[in-house]
Amino acid sequence: MIDIKMPQLGESVTEGTVGRWLKQPGDAVAKYEPLLEVVTDKVDTEVPAPEAGILHEILVPEGETVRVGTVIARLAPAGAAVAAPAPAASPVVATVAAPAVVAAAATTTTAAPPATPPATDGRNAYLSPVVARLLAEHNLDPAQIRGSGQGGRITKQDVLRFLAERERQPAAPTPAVAPAPVAAAPVPTPVAAVAPASAVASAPASAVEPAPAPVEIPADAELIPLTPMRRSIAEHMTRSVRTAPHATTVMEVDLSRVLAHRAAHQEAFNRQGVRLTLTPYFVMATVAGLQAVPVFNGSFTEQGIVLHRRINIGIAVALNEGLLVPVIPDADEKNLLGLARAVNDLAERARTKRLRPEETHGGTFTITNHGVTGSLFATPIINQPQAGILGIGAVVKRPVVITQNGLDAIAIRPLCYLSFTFDHRIADGATADRFLATVKQRLEQWEG
Repeated sequence: MIDIKMPQLGESVTEGTVGRWLKQPGDAVAKYEPLLEVVTDKVDTEVPAPEAGILHEILVPEGETVRVGTVIARLAPAGAAVAAPAPAASPVVATVAAPAVVAAAATTTTAAPPATPPATDGRNAYLSPVVARLLAEHNLDPAQIRGSGQGGRITKQDVLRFLAERERQPAAPTPAVAPAPVAAAPVPTPVAAVAPASAVASAPASAVEPAPAPVEIPADAELIPLTPMRRSIAEHMTRSVRTAPHATTVMEVDLSRVLAHRAAHQEAFNRQGVRLTLTPYFVMATVAGLQAVPVFNGSFTEQGIVLHRRINIGIAVALNEGLLVPVIPDADEKNLLGLARAVNDLAERARTKRLRPEETHGGTFTITNHGVTGSLFATPIINQPQAGILGIGAVVKRPVVITQNGLDAIAIRPLCYLSFTFDHRIADGATADRFLATVKQRLEQWEG
């Protein structure tokens, strides 16, 4: 029997969530054929079968978060006679520390193992992203839940079990009013349990806010559950617009020189196995803009503006289920060929779910080419904690007025709109226009 383990998804990644099983017990699996999808906060990664065989049993169901190295399934080698797996008890899932963004948002609690009384503070310091989300959605205090995971950690099953038990508990009976002639003893009014002040202060912000009321779904409508990626994007975008005051400036750019350069060098790039798109040109122009106006390669903090020495450009890649932003590190150190190669590689691996989680982190500025779907211009949302995001519209041939030898004439030019959304706390409109004008100049005066 071959053990399938939760893979190491990155140098700093210690856990993974089973997003979707692509095979079921009894299914034949070819060597390197995808078995399941593993989910992090924004990346879905397919895990291939190490050998050909039959999927014997699944040990970790969809939606569970487990430590790297945990056996999540077993594969029977091809041709081996394998008895049907015995019904297994619900797996005990050991979770590990939540990502830094979750840990920073809340001081969580530690519960004691089931066999021993809970710790004196009743807190659990290790919550997986799935557990943290469930607690926030149902407005639960971790101190109320006894963890069955390693070291008393709370698992998803513990939260679901707690919710089920709470639903089964009968509602408190309403005190009956005594008949008028009989003097009834006063009935004490039930008082809602109040969490200790320390627990409220250390709970996540979402845990102390009222839980949203369930939405009533009309009979002629359908509810589509949120995927982990869709939920992550929703949370990230909401946090961004609440965090930073957004402002957008727009300029029109003539891409005549860029398109002429691309046409002249496309074949040479193809011979080296690299497809030359317009994206590397925009990355190089953006680097020029950030070098001219370094404040937009920074982040706002209450102590001041942090200027990043490295220029790491994120490139938004649209997928059917959402959006990924893989990062080109040290983009200022690469030439056009190096950037084209990096763009090709990251986009292809993003679409085939082979990106490593760390390849979507560490960006200092983001570019989104919404023009590939025909959009002329947009006002994109900043990818926090960055200072700005550049939107690229569709390239369209339009008539423009040009001046030659002192005379005005009408000509056809390939034009597109560049929209730059920036954090107004970091800079004002004039500074943003200086950045965007530098990007525009670099593109319109392209010399290679």
